Amino acid sequence: MQSSPDFTFHHGGLSVPNLDEGIAWYRDVLGFELELRIPFPPANAELAYLVKGLLRIELFEVKDATPLPADRRDPIRDLKTHGTKHLAFKVDDLDAFLEHVRARGADVALVIRETVTDACFLRDSAGNLLEFICRWR
Repeated sequence: MQSSPDFTFHHGGLSVPNLDEGIAWYRDVLGFELELRIPFPPANAELAYLVKGLLRIELFEVKDATPLPADRRDPIRDLKTHGTKHLAFKVDDLDAFLEHVRARGADVALVIRETVTDACFLRDSAGNLLEFICRWR
C-alpha cells in the first residue's frame, strides 16, 4: 500500500457578520495579528487572514449571509448537527487562560472538567465556537 502524501495544517475558516468586529475580537481576546485583508469577489465577500505564531485563521464577511443558528452557538446542541463543530487549540493552564479571556470580555460557553480532559469553549464575536483544551487523558 502506498503511503499518503504529506501535508500540514494551514488555516481554519470562519464566517462572521462583521469583519472589523471579528478582526478586533481575535486581536483583543486571543492576540492574533492581521496578516492580510482582501476582497473575494466570487462570493461577494471580504476576507482576512489572522496569525498568531504558527496558527492562522481566515475570517469571511459575506454580504447577505445567513446568520449562525442558535443551536450552532451551543457546544452541546451543536453536536446534534452534522458538519464542522469547532476549532480547538491547546493551552498550558486552563484557569490562567480563562482569567485572561474573561478579563477581555470573552463569552465563555462551557467549561469542562472531566476524567479525560479539562477544556473550555468560547464564542467569538459572531458566535462561532472555539475550544481550548488543557489536559488530554
